Amino acid sequence: MPSTKNVQNTHMSDQIREIHDALIDIVSVMNRPQRDEEMVRDAGIALDRALFPLLVVIERRGPIGVVELADRVGRDYTTVSRQVAKLESLGLVERQTSDADRRVRKAVIAPKGKAMTDKVDGVRERNARAIFERWDANEIDDLVRLMRKLADGMKDAPDPGD
Repeated sequence: MPSTKNVQNTHMSDQIREIHDALIDIVSVMNRPQRDEEMVRDAGIALDRALFPLLVVIERRGPIGVVELADRVGRDYTTVSRQVAKLESLGLVERQTSDADRRVRKAVIAPKGKAMTDKVDGVRERNARAIFERWDANEIDDLVRLMRKLADGMKDAPDPGD
């Protein structure tokens, strides 16, 4: 007779695999360059496709240093540094000196950049409402709660290299 523990472990392994597959699907959709181009176009703004994700992360997580920003978007530090400089030259972000280390300058959203991300947020909300139109309120509440719990758990997990 198989042990209950082995059955539970197998079920959990299957669930972890399904969660991972779903996350791959979600990240794949979110990382499509065409998706960003469409959102920028639908928002009625003009912004280079490569700069768009940086602007969004700066708005959501700023003030943020270039090293952390590069890590979050999976790009090389030097590339991101040049791209942040471009965002700054466009008046979309500003650089401020870090309180913790005066040598570090962090990117923060500028009013013009915030107006731009607000327009994109409107498009994002419209798109999400279409996805969730057949969901009931409790399902959406559960998704929000569980996604936050997953994200927090992933942030708090030790890096595999540690």
